[in-house]
Amino acid sequence: MRLLGATLLLAALSACTTVDRIETPTRTQVIEASLPPSKSFGAARPSPPARSNKNIAADFLSLHFALESGAELPVFTRFDEPITVRLTGTPPPTMQTDLSRLLTRLQREAKIDIRQIPEGQANITIEAVSQKQIRRILPQAACFVVPNSSSLEGYRRDRRKKKSNWTELRSRERIGIFIPYDASPQEIRDCLHEELAQALGPLNDLYRLPDSVFNDDNFHTVLTGFDMLILRTAYSPELQNGMTSEQVAAVLPGVLSRLNPRGDRVAPQPVTETPRAWINAVQRALGAGAGTAKRVNAAKEAAQIGQQQGWTDHRRAYPHYLLGRMGQFDDPEAAQRQYDIAKRYLRSTPGTEVQRAHITAQTAAFALAQGQGAQALPELNNAIDVMTRSENAALLATLLLLKSEALRQSGQIDQARSVRLDSIGWARYGFGSELVARSVSQDIAQAAAAGTGG
Repeated sequence: MRLLGATLLLAALSACTTVDRIETPTRTQVIEASLPPSKSFGAARPSPPARSNKNIAADFLSLHFALESGAELPVFTRFDEPITVRLTGTPPPTMQTDLSRLLTRLQREAKIDIRQIPEGQANITIEAVSQKQIRRILPQAACFVVPNSSSLEGYRRDRRKKKSNWTELRSRERIGIFIPYDASPQEIRDCLHEELAQALGPLNDLYRLPDSVFNDDNFHTVLTGFDMLILRTAYSPELQNGMTSEQVAAVLPGVLSRLNPRGDRVAPQPVTETPRAWINAVQRALGAGAGTAKRVNAAKEAAQIGQQQGWTDHRRAYPHYLLGRMGQFDDPEAAQRQYDIAKRYLRSTPGTEVQRAHITAQTAAFALAQGQGAQALPELNNAIDVMTRSENAALLATLLLLKSEALRQSGQIDQARSVRLDSIGWARYGFGSELVARSVSQDIAQAAAAGTGG
């Protein structure tokens, strides 16, 4: 999705700047000064979990007693409160702003006694390092979290020792989080949310969760209402370090009834575990190193496994979404059919508004290419509202650019221009100011070259 947004950005941003023509390429700093300022989100508006407490209890156990690799964790672990957090390295200003917002949410929504300290040994150290430094240790990771470490150098030295193994943990006292300072503001914030949440609680990701950042499909970018309930449950007085899964399971019904009484009124739904074969197929479909044909075959395999499992939830939809993404340039009409299949399953699954908004960005682009902007506007407006509430600035900027074109096709030229300008502020946060400014600079330089015959 971020690639689609960047492509649309390159195509549309030149229409959003007040600079017309230049004789030589403009420096990025000059262009950046002429652009609307970066936007930021206001107070969080997470939706409460829509599932039964019985389902949430099962999710809690799966999240806390296994790793993503499938390795089991013998006991429940968490920090003893109060919890301290320290930000080190070379963090950009937005990183501190977003960390402060996140800590406030954890205090207010998850009721965790957590605060930032300026110096000294903290329970959780967040070190801002370069993407290159992270790739040297974990080539596929955007950011990561490890036990018993406070610096990347320390983790590099101790990574093969017992102390760095999550399965050996019996309580949480010191954890390190490593996040790139040279990524876009949104990517940095997304890492803060997921890695800090894992430092505090769940270490597993579950594809079966439709409404959580603890899901490798990466549709959700900030902690959801479900995620905050999971964290609040983890720090309830009924739970203690060293409890077995059976002991935790025994107290969960009472804890969830107290914290989420509405969940007792929702009927539990049958849920099947996600087979490793489906996970492997999805990961192959997502693999950047594989050829298109292999990725398509992997997505088809995942779709077949979902059918064999009898799924009708978002997991059944996901491979069709991937097939649509992979085929939308070579066979856009076939891609639309894949998106329609995905939407059919998503509509029957509560809590999948974010997934549907992602698909809207794809289907609306197709509609605009057919000159059907007016028909796309209602769905675009709904998706924009969803992305505003879920705080995904990158996709929000993309949707706004699509809406701008839909308005232009509808003859609403002034409103289209206003929406385009609005999209730039979100793009600067979602994709990074430097990328946005460079895109505009390239467009202006190309226009200048065309105007002078160059």
